[in-house]
Amino acid sequence: MNEAMLLVLDEGTTSTRAMLYTPDGVRVGMAQRDLTQYYPRPGWVEQDATEIWERTLACAQEMVAQAGSADRILAIGITNQRETVVAWDRRSGRPLARAIVWQDRRTADQCQALRDAGHEPLIQARTGLVIDPYFSATKMRWLIDHEPAVAQAGDALALGTVESWLVWKLTGGLHISDASNASRTQLLALDGAGWDADLCALFDIPPAALPAIVDNAGDFGATCPDLLGGSIPICGLAGDQQAATIGQGCLVPGQAKATLGTGAFILAPVGDAPPRSDHRLLGTILCQLDGRRRYALEGSIFVAGSLVKWLRDALGLVGSAQETEALARSVPDSGGVSLLPALSGLGAPHWRPEARGVIAGLTQGTTRAHIVRAALESIAHQVHDLAGAFAADGAPWTSLRLDGGMSANDWIAQDMADMLDIAVERPADVETTARGAAMLAALGAGLHGSIEAAVAQLPGRQRFAPAMDAPVRADRLKAWGALLAASERALP
Repeated sequence: MNEAMLLVLDEGTTSTRAMLYTPDGVRVGMAQRDLTQYYPRPGWVEQDATEIWERTLACAQEMVAQAGSADRILAIGITNQRETVVAWDRRSGRPLARAIVWQDRRTADQCQALRDAGHEPLIQARTGLVIDPYFSATKMRWLIDHEPAVAQAGDALALGTVESWLVWKLTGGLHISDASNASRTQLLALDGAGWDADLCALFDIPPAALPAIVDNAGDFGATCPDLLGGSIPICGLAGDQQAATIGQGCLVPGQAKATLGTGAFILAPVGDAPPRSDHRLLGTILCQLDGRRRYALEGSIFVAGSLVKWLRDALGLVGSAQETEALARSVPDSGGVSLLPALSGLGAPHWRPEARGVIAGLTQGTTRAHIVRAALESIAHQVHDLAGAFAADGAPWTSLRLDGGMSANDWIAQDMADMLDIAVERPADVETTARGAAMLAALGAGLHGSIEAAVAQLPGRQRFAPAMDAPVRADRLKAWGALLAASERALP
């Protein structure tokens, strides 16, 4: 391995990985470690921030060894699960409590109180986000209110999302957050340079505990030499969904990407003006480069890959995720079975945290194949709901680019094209989140003059054209709409 490499740290929800890329974006190595999730109460999801750090470091060290040495690494890019909150002590560098994961719903009552008090219009206007436990601010407040070590930390308290935590540990004390991650906290106005004083006051978050906000590409300091056998500059930072959008080359309106991972996250670029949604989508920062921001609309589906994991681990209907494609193909349709995958409530555009999962239409003729197919169909149904909301907000999709683990399933990709009635594209390497982080690191290290130049190197894609008859599509959407309506009626 003769040329310099880019090292990407891709810290996800269920695992953390380190990957090696060539400067032109070809992946040449990967190390991965699973991460433990804790569920102390229904709706609560936690992780051990020390475990995140130690396993991420182990992966990074493995990739540095593969590269030959630290001086073979030109720069590091970091991408991460967004909205997850870590609280730590600046003096010791140790976590003060378990991290609260983005999926966690414990602050639902706090969010409802904010809505009841009439704060949602202000929050949505400034941040582009609706009030929901998904976002970071109420998680931060919960930690301060309920974890004694956090409450007692005083000036030593540091709060941040996962990229902040990793940068702190890698550099020995640099406290920063990139603009894309910061835009998911509900503490940053879309058009504001720094943390919004009114929002910090509303959520009662001490600004001194928060990191400095930086670009997505640049020189962000370097790693402590003893960690990786040498000092390596950190030059790229981005939340996972923004990184995937860049890694898919989606930079202009009309293009959209869907990452099918634990959840499903759709982003569509809208230009350089902060977006405003009238259809319950999220306005977010796509990237900030040289202080200038590009924006996107986003729709977040909470359950996608985690639905298959539930079918496997909780119900025992499949032995592996790979079985689902063959099972879906083994029956001509779902046999009248419909599934509402609200295992963690419903995300955009419905935003019903109280919703619960439903399986309807069961008969004595129902088989596990029908249930599995209905589960996979529900992913495209949710994405179809989002496509309508994007179009109503003036951001219709002309194409959709898939990535993430579930996108490797050809049946899912084709079903998505059929239900949306547009072309769906998938790159040969679906690890576009890490690729986006590598492109940002290369940009920050000066290998490219612009993000467009980096995107120009992306390889080709496999195309799935719509092939479903309109009446079949209409029947499925009618059944889906009825299931949504019945679910809403069933709750008080």
